[in-house]
Amino acid sequence: MSVEVPYPHIIKPDQDVARLKRVPRVRVAMIVMDYLAHGWSPDEMCRQYPYLQPAEAYAAMAYYFDHRDEIDAEIAAELKEDEETRSRAMPPSFLLRMRSEGRL
Repeated sequence: MSVEVPYPHIIKPDQDVARLKRVPRVRVAMIVMDYLAHGWSPDEMCRQYPYLQPAEAYAAMAYYFDHRDEIDAEIAAELKEDEETRSRAMPPSFLLRMRSEGRL
């Protein structure tokens, strides 16, 4: 028997990603990426982002630990999309110029 755990600061509309209820532009995955990339604790995240409340940061991390596969897949998809976008982009003109002059 599974029990539904409420996350009072997190919303997850159907077919969408988990977000903060109070600041819906902030996805749980964004908070988790700071944890994974920088090793930030929820308290440090609140210092770095003053709009973030401690309860929201802790709720996001709790959601992540309970839904790790979902959030990891979201992060992987975002990284893949970013890499595809970068591979299609033209290199900056400065970089092209430096290469043509043999400086790089």
